[in-house]
Amino acid sequence: MTDAAELRRRAQELLAAQPPATTGRLDFLRARFDAGLAWVHFPQGLGGLDAPRSLQAVVDAELEAGGAPDNDPRRIGIGLGMAAPTILQYGTEEQKQRFLRPLWTGEEVWCQLFSEPGAGSDLAALGTRAVREGDHWVVNGQKVWTSSAHLARWAILIARTDPDVPKHQGITYFVCDMTDPGVEVRPLRQITGEAEFNEVFLTDVRIPDSRRLGGIGDGWRVAQTTLNNERVAIGGMRLPREGGMIGPVSKTWRERPELRTHDLHQRLLKLWVEAEVARLTGERLRQQLVAGQPGPEGAGMKLAFARLNQEISGLEVELRGEEGLLYDDWTMRRPELVDFTGRDAGYRYLRSKGNSIEGGTSEVLLNIVAERVLGLPAEPRTDKDVAWKDLSR
Repeated sequence: MTDAAELRRRAQELLAAQPPATTGRLDFLRARFDAGLAWVHFPQGLGGLDAPRSLQAVVDAELEAGGAPDNDPRRIGIGLGMAAPTILQYGTEEQKQRFLRPLWTGEEVWCQLFSEPGAGSDLAALGTRAVREGDHWVVNGQKVWTSSAHLARWAILIARTDPDVPKHQGITYFVCDMTDPGVEVRPLRQITGEAEFNEVFLTDVRIPDSRRLGGIGDGWRVAQTTLNNERVAIGGMRLPREGGMIGPVSKTWRERPELRTHDLHQRLLKLWVEAEVARLTGERLRQQLVAGQPGPEGAGMKLAFARLNQEISGLEVELRGEEGLLYDDWTMRRPELVDFTGRDAGYRYLRSKGNSIEGGTSEVLLNIVAERVLGLPAEPRTDKDVAWKDLSR
């Protein structure tokens, strides 16, 4: 069993063999992956050492102290948090060897082609079609709200391969090459002025069957792995005390006593406690991951994340008064990463509105918590056993 002492030794050996001060960033990251210190809980040869997930913090701390570069995780969050665990669980050995290393080093950015204009909350109703032609699948359709599509080399894609069965049963999961000539990415400008999201049009995109993840028609089950990991990645991210949205408003409160009122004080205290409870709950959830894949509990963390961000950012705007109504820059940008807490109070307030939509709407997540965590009766679903082609749209 690989223990903490062994991992520290391996990290020190890596630092000695690839001194960060004289080694190129990408060369160091590749060497780290090959040494099994990328994801220590992954199998050997795939960036890991089959070690307990909890020991990743030991490696990270040792390398950070030695001045090692990181892989810019915020820029490649979809690959790290969603694509990688899905590929690890369902990919072939060839797929794992091809995709995991450049994914982790950030050489290849990933995006997620799931939601559609007519299939957002009801994702299983998606209509993008994949038709088999020999050893390839020909894909036609439209996806929407795709973060980082303008930067991505690869995408995780779900498409309908059988319209004659109920909607959850006729979906297959693929890896899509975003450089295919049939892929068109268009920016979607948001209320913040930025266009971190995109809509993606797929026209006769050819995907080799060798880039299918899981079985034909088994895409919904594969997608659940992606979605559960996505919710943990969004709602259960590791934060220090006063990390996230609560940090800027707490800082303003301390530095601007002239803005304080009794009512704002009480509301800030309540939200500070709730943010701390959510942070510690997220830590507990990450510890539970040591035992296996994330489950539906991640939906609860994502719910708390969205609600707290919106309430805290609203309080910050109110605390700042007229200053809170100002907005720094409406210039159209296509950013390389999503920054939930960046820029000014106005940006945080507007950007947080999307938190209850992205990664699963709060309404859908409430159903997941009710049915899969609390065990409450499921809502009636009249379309559950109806073939997708017979559904009204």
